[in-house]
Amino acid sequence: MMNLLTLAQDSGNGAGAIFVLVELAILAFFIVTFWKLFGKAGQPGWYALIPIFNVYILLKIVGRPWWWLILFMIPIVGFIIAIVVTVDLAKSFGKGIGFAIGMILLGFIFYPILAFGSAEYQGPVAA
Repeated sequence: MMNLLTLAQDSGNGAGAIFVLVELAILAFFIVTFWKLFGKAGQPGWYALIPIFNVYILLKIVGRPWWWLILFMIPIVGFIIAIVVTVDLAKSFGKGIGFAIGMILLGFIFYPILAFGSAEYQGPVAA
């Protein structure tokens, strides 16, 4: 009779492959979401594909200066800056603080609502 340890060892490669596929699906989902968000804000959607530059564009969309990109790289400060930018993003699309909290805590639900819903870009709120 097979015990759980043997079963886990035998299915390790298959489970790893499934994990990678799920991760790729999540990545593709967020790329499409940010592509749509950038498009709604008047930026080319393919900018979402370029690492670091996409954060610069996000800062531009919410009206924050380019040098905030450097702040993102400082461990604790980056976390706080990410929260501020998320709140600014929600406000830039006409949403309130409650929606921004949803974006922070349940981003996989609220970012697609912002991207594919009826929210319209109202301009950078931090400018």
